[in-house]
Amino acid sequence: MTGRLRPGEVVLEGAPDPDGPRLRPIGRIRSPWGPGDCPRNIGRARETGRPARIDLDPAFAPALAGLQVGQPVILLYWMDRARRDLLVQAPRHVTEPRGTFALRSPNRPNTISQATVRITAIDPDSATIGIDAIDCFDNTPLLDIKPWLETVDLPPR
Repeated sequence: MTGRLRPGEVVLEGAPDPDGPRLRPIGRIRSPWGPGDCPRNIGRARETGRPARIDLDPAFAPALAGLQVGQPVILLYWMDRARRDLLVQAPRHVTEPRGTFALRSPNRPNTISQATVRITAIDPDSATIGIDAIDCFDNTPLLDIKPWLETVDLPPR
């Protein structure tokens, strides 16, 4: 994927490996966002008060067992409309270009993003999960859901 570069940006030559890891989306994230109005991060998405939901592939409905309303979970999702060739980026909110691995930008070699969200509803019959907010476009492929655990997911002090 190519596009206009900002001053200081550097791209990866060659396309991503088409024979790389194979991932199977487990569902789709249904959000109120599209190009031009998507919040930059989950914090800004929460500020809007606009909830979202997950439409899980029905084959994965049994995997919802044990999840509860109010529980925080980590979503891993594939930013399928993001660039995959930027090594150095010049976002508008920083003073100088930075390496992709120093940014939370969706533009990265593998466009995997994550957000920690709170479950607001679960319907195993329809394989849907309500979530408090999300910062991705509507219909974004969902790769995985993991429980957020304070004893595991907080970095050491």
